[in-house]
Amino acid sequence: MTFRTLLPVVALLAAAALALPRSAAQPGTKTAPPPGTPPVEAADFLLPDESKMTPFRERVPIVFVTSNQPEWKSLKGFWSEGTQNAADPTSGATFAQKVVKIKVPLGLTQAPVVPAENPMTAEKWVLGKKLYYDKILSTDGTVACASCHSPTKGFADGRRTSTGINSALGPINSPTVFNTAYNRFQFWDGRGSSLEDQAQGPVGNNKEMFGGKGDPWEEAVVRLRADAEYVKAFNRVFGHAPTRDAAAKAVATYERTVLLGNSLDDRAYAQMRARVTEEESGKFVLKPEDYATVLKAELAAKGPALKDLGLDPEKDAGKVDEVGKRILNGRTLFFDKARCTNCHTGDTYTDHGFHNLGVGVKDGSLPLDEFGRFVRLATGHKDQTFVGAFKTPGTRGLLWTAPYMHSGEEKTLEEVVEFYDRGGNVNPWLSEKMRDTAAEAAYVKARAEGKPVDPAVKTFGPSKKPIIPLKLNLSAQEKADLVLFLKALNGEPLDPIVANPDAFPGR
Repeated sequence: MTFRTLLPVVALLAAAALALPRSAAQPGTKTAPPPGTPPVEAADFLLPDESKMTPFRERVPIVFVTSNQPEWKSLKGFWSEGTQNAADPTSGATFAQKVVKIKVPLGLTQAPVVPAENPMTAEKWVLGKKLYYDKILSTDGTVACASCHSPTKGFADGRRTSTGINSALGPINSPTVFNTAYNRFQFWDGRGSSLEDQAQGPVGNNKEMFGGKGDPWEEAVVRLRADAEYVKAFNRVFGHAPTRDAAAKAVATYERTVLLGNSLDDRAYAQMRARVTEEESGKFVLKPEDYATVLKAELAAKGPALKDLGLDPEKDAGKVDEVGKRILNGRTLFFDKARCTNCHTGDTYTDHGFHNLGVGVKDGSLPLDEFGRFVRLATGHKDQTFVGAFKTPGTRGLLWTAPYMHSGEEKTLEEVVEFYDRGGNVNPWLSEKMRDTAAEAAYVKARAEGKPVDPAVKTFGPSKKPIIPLKLNLSAQEKADLVLFLKALNGEPLDPIVANPDAFPGR
C-alpha cells in the first residue's frame, strides 16, 4: 500500500514538524530551552494558544469506521483519506474537511473510545508516533516506548521480562499494545485507566526510562523543549510548548491505531453469516466448511495465516477439510469444556477483569511483589479476592507475543494450555473461576462428618480452607485442537503505516 495521494497538508505538517536530523541537543544533555519557552515549572500542562495552532480548516481529524458501517467495505485500506462536512467554529461556515478514516479490522465490531479532551488528528498522530519511537524520553537516550513494545515483536519485546535503562531488568512481562485502545485498564495490575495514563508510566520508572535524580517528567520536558522541531510540532498540535500532558496525549493517539483483527476465525465467521444469509436457513452456526472455504482462499493467496497454522501452500491443500474440522473443534472447546470464555470474552477476548491463576506462587504462597491488583486498590478498599490477581490479556496476536502470563514463564501456547488443564497453581487466593468449588464443598462436608478426605488436597489458614483446582482433563488431541484455534485467532499483520517506524503519511 502507498500513500502518495494522502492529504497534502498532513505530508507538509509531518515534514515541517518532524524533519530529521535534529538541530538541537540530543537526549540526555542539559542544553537550555530556546528563548521564550515556558519555565520548567509548567512541565505538566499548559493552556493552548490558538494562534500558534494549525488553523481549524487545515486540521485533519481521524475517525474509525467499523465493519458494521456501510462505508467500511468501500475503504481501500486501513488508512484512507476522505472528506466530511464540518463547520468553522469562528464563522459557522460549512466546508468539506479532509479526514483520515481508519478501517477497523474485521472482528473488532466497535470503534475505540476516544476521550473528548484528546480528539484524534493526523498531525497529532504523526507527533505521537515520532515520540513512540524516539529515545529522547529516556534519561540517557537509550530507551524508547518501542524498545519494550516493538512492532517486529508483536508490540511487545519477546523477553520474559523487559530490559530498561542502564540494562536494568524489569520484574514483569511486557504486555502488547495490540488492541489496548479497548482496554478498560492498563498495565498488568490495572493502575492506569487510559492509554494517556499508560504513556506516562515508563518515563518515571527507574527500571524502564528514568535514570536521573530529579523529577523524571520535568527532565523529559526539558529535553523536548531543547529540541526546536519538537517545540514547533507541539505548538502546532497543542498551541503550546511540550508538556507531560501533551506528550501523553500524542503517544496515546498513535497507540489507538495499533489494531489487530481480521483473523482466520473472523473471516470464517463472516463466511458463515454470508452462507446462512444465502441459504435463508436462519441457523447462524459455524461449520467446518466455513473454515475450509477461507482456508482455500488463504492457500490461493499464500496468505500469512498459513504460517500461523503450520501449513505449506504447496503441500497441504489436501488437508483443508481436516484442518477446518480441528479449528472448529478447538473453538468449541474454547467456548465450552476448556472454559476459556470464563475470562476471555468479547471482540478482544478479555473480560477486563483481574484473576489469581497462581502465577508467581512459590511453595503454595505468594510473595508481596506478586500481589498484583490488590496492591493498587485504594487504602480502605482493599479486597483480598484480588490478592495475586492480574489483568486478563486478550488472545489475539498470541503467536507474536510470546512468552505468556504476566511473569513470562510460559514459553509456548502448548505450555499455557497445560497450565490451565491442571487448574493453575494452588494458593490461598486462587480465583473461583479456577477452582472446583463443588469438590471443595464436599471436602469440607466430609471432614465435618469425620469421613476420610483426600490427603493431597492443600488447605490454608486457621480454618484449613481447601483449595482444589478445577482440572480440565483435556485429551492430547483436544489440547492440540485448542492450540490450533488460538493460532487461528492470531490476526493479519498490521498495516505498514502503523507497524513501520519510518512510514509516515505522504512519504
